Amino acid sequence: MADTKTRPAPKAAVILTPAAEQRVADLMAKAPEDAIGVKLSTPRRGCSGLAYSVDYVTEEAKFDEKIETPGGVFYIDGASVLYLIGSTMDWVEDDFTAGFVFENPNAKGACGCGESFMV
Repeated sequence: MADTKTRPAPKAAVILTPAAEQRVADLMAKAPEDAIGVKLSTPRRGCSGLAYSVDYVTEEAKFDEKIETPGGVFYIDGASVLYLIGSTMDWVEDDFTAGFVFENPNAKGACGCGESFMV
């Protein structure tokens, strides 16, 4: 007899808050003509080792994770996924700053200025 159990759909590596999804939509509304989405990666940078980087992307890479949002496609760099699993990405604005904020359970520490993190 065949196994008829169903498995839940895999969860996205990163959860986007409604504010982050709206920011992706805002970015895509003014994106360069050749942009197909917005991509999160974790390049080596800063005093703690890794930083969050969000940029326009013009082509889909084979191992990138793809998250469909109401305002556009959000990609996660395939090489960065392991550093980001279980993270929440938010967009925060106040009187003085605006930017993406990450709650990352994999981060073991961060630099004093908040520019980079370590796993």
